[in-house]
Amino acid sequence: MTDAGYFGPQSVTWRVHADPMMLVGGVRALFLQALHPRAMLAVSRHSNFRDEPWRRLMRTAKYIGVTTYGTKAEADDAAARVRRVHAAIPDADDPELLRWIHCCEVDSFLQAARRAGLPMTDADADRYVAEQTTSAELVGLPAGAVPGDMAALRTYFAAIRPELALTFAAKEAARYLLIPPMPGWVQALTPARGAWAGTAALAFGLLPPWARRLYRMPALPTGDIAATAAARAMRGSLMLLPESVRTGPALRAARERLAS
Repeated sequence: MTDAGYFGPQSVTWRVHADPMMLVGGVRALFLQALHPRAMLAVSRHSNFRDEPWRRLMRTAKYIGVTTYGTKAEADDAAARVRRVHAAIPDADDPELLRWIHCCEVDSFLQAARRAGLPMTDADADRYVAEQTTSAELVGLPAGAVPGDMAALRTYFAAIRPELALTFAAKEAARYLLIPPMPGWVQALTPARGAWAGTAALAFGLLPPWARRLYRMPALPTGDIAATAAARAMRGSLMLLPESVRTGPALRAARERLAS
């Protein structure tokens, strides 16, 4: 039997992670993660994000692709490499910080896709959160350490909110996300700067109201409506692209593997 990995083509995880709004969800997760003071302290001390942001983002995207669409052996190998890196960095394997990062990613990937128009029922959303407990286990969290449905995810964020704050490091991270460094020729000869600015602004707009308030930005209902409309417009435009452009290499490889 062909190895379909930890999730498989019938999973909600495959559907969410194949959506073109994953990039927006990933940036939303970074804005959210920056509000945890201990997490940002670890990043500022040990991360090379500022030195090579694009390479780091590509590594993260590749990891998600492999653990989502790769075989179980490929996912295990990728996760083992991540655990080794975490073990060598103080606090990087702290269960509380790993739980925070996991919950920010799960919520952000899900919210970006749903609000942009990916057809999904509440039961589908619960199933996605439950499926993602496997992703948490891959990075070293024990079973049951992370929320298993949407209600538990909401409870987690409500409980942790008193620990969150807009620190100097969070401000710097947000500024970096909105206006990242780019080579001069990229800014002058490509639309990358404008495209990234739009993506980052939309990701910020999709944050929950309480997170936008922590960033000292208005959290008006009209802002949520506008962000949802913008997300739907972006996804609608991206869905017009050929599937070969929208589909990542990991998903294409998985489809070919399962078809053989």
